[in-house]
Amino acid sequence: MRIPTIDLGRLRGSAADRQALAEELTAVYHDIGFAVLVNHGLPEGYLDRVFEMMAAFFALPEDQKLLIDKHKSRHFRGWEAVGTEFTNNRPDIREQIDVWSERPALAADVEPAYLRLLGPNQWMPDDVLAEQRALTLDWFDRLGTLADEVLSLFAVGLELDADHFCTAFDDSSMSLTKFINYPPTPDGAAGVNAHHDTGFVTLLAAGPTPGLQVLDPTGDWIDVPVVPDSFVLNIGEMLQAMTGNYLVATPHRVITSEPRMSAAYFHGPSLDTALDPITLDQRFIDAVAQSERHRTAGFMATKEQTEAGVGDMASATHTNTYGDQLWNYFARSYPSMMEQHYRK
Repeated sequence: MRIPTIDLGRLRGSAADRQALAEELTAVYHDIGFAVLVNHGLPEGYLDRVFEMMAAFFALPEDQKLLIDKHKSRHFRGWEAVGTEFTNNRPDIREQIDVWSERPALAADVEPAYLRLLGPNQWMPDDVLAEQRALTLDWFDRLGTLADEVLSLFAVGLELDADHFCTAFDDSSMSLTKFINYPPTPDGAAGVNAHHDTGFVTLLAAGPTPGLQVLDPTGDWIDVPVVPDSFVLNIGEMLQAMTGNYLVATPHRVITSEPRMSAAYFHGPSLDTALDPITLDQRFIDAVAQSERHRTAGFMATKEQTEAGVGDMASATHTNTYGDQLWNYFARSYPSMMEQHYRK
């Protein structure tokens, strides 16, 4: 099976063009759950600017990177060295900058606990890395708009109102960008280990170097093709849960033989957004019932479930809200930082 390429130019076409695009997109994410998007509407050369900014940062000496050391942020924002993040109890062989939606910080003991994730980002001084903050915030705006367009297509493809999913975004919404630098992957390891994403949709500028792999419905790992000036789109566990497994979050990983950079944007709604199944036409419900792969599609296990022996992505349950999903993500991915800041 191959990863399809989808032309988003039809977003700017007729109503019939948009309807056909919505139906095609929804069918792909019921099936393999990954595609390469072209004609996305971002300015020519924009992705080059983002990759130039990343290259400049990752070329800095460590003492300058430590100006935004993630360990200093109880909101889990900033730079981390190779091996800091864990996926399924295994270290990821990558360094990265994590930037979340800018929000005012609340008390360190606020309840529910996921509200503690709201807060400010850490930014490099302009005299060390000019334009990092301005370009990153612009990236958030542009990618958020594109992600909203994708969500509206999914809504139409599922026979819902076009704004059905977008209404979940407000002043406490939490989206994430990861600017990632992968060294060559050692034998037996992974740049990022096999996983599902958490939020609604992920848009990845994968760069010119291969390495991203997807687990196809037959159980084979297949390479995502390198397509210039494109985004790779996949969905997170929120859409899987809300569509009753009609749309599925697909396992993916990175294994690279040479240095590789990528920029990922994870579109997330308000932290209190419920993961309750939405009402869909009976044909979508029947399609899940008739497919063992969809009926049994699992979720990322919590730290406690993993310790009890549940498989990496084999949990039969998910949390009630997006915020709880994020809190679980941090608990299993950054156990030492969670202990440092919250004694969890």
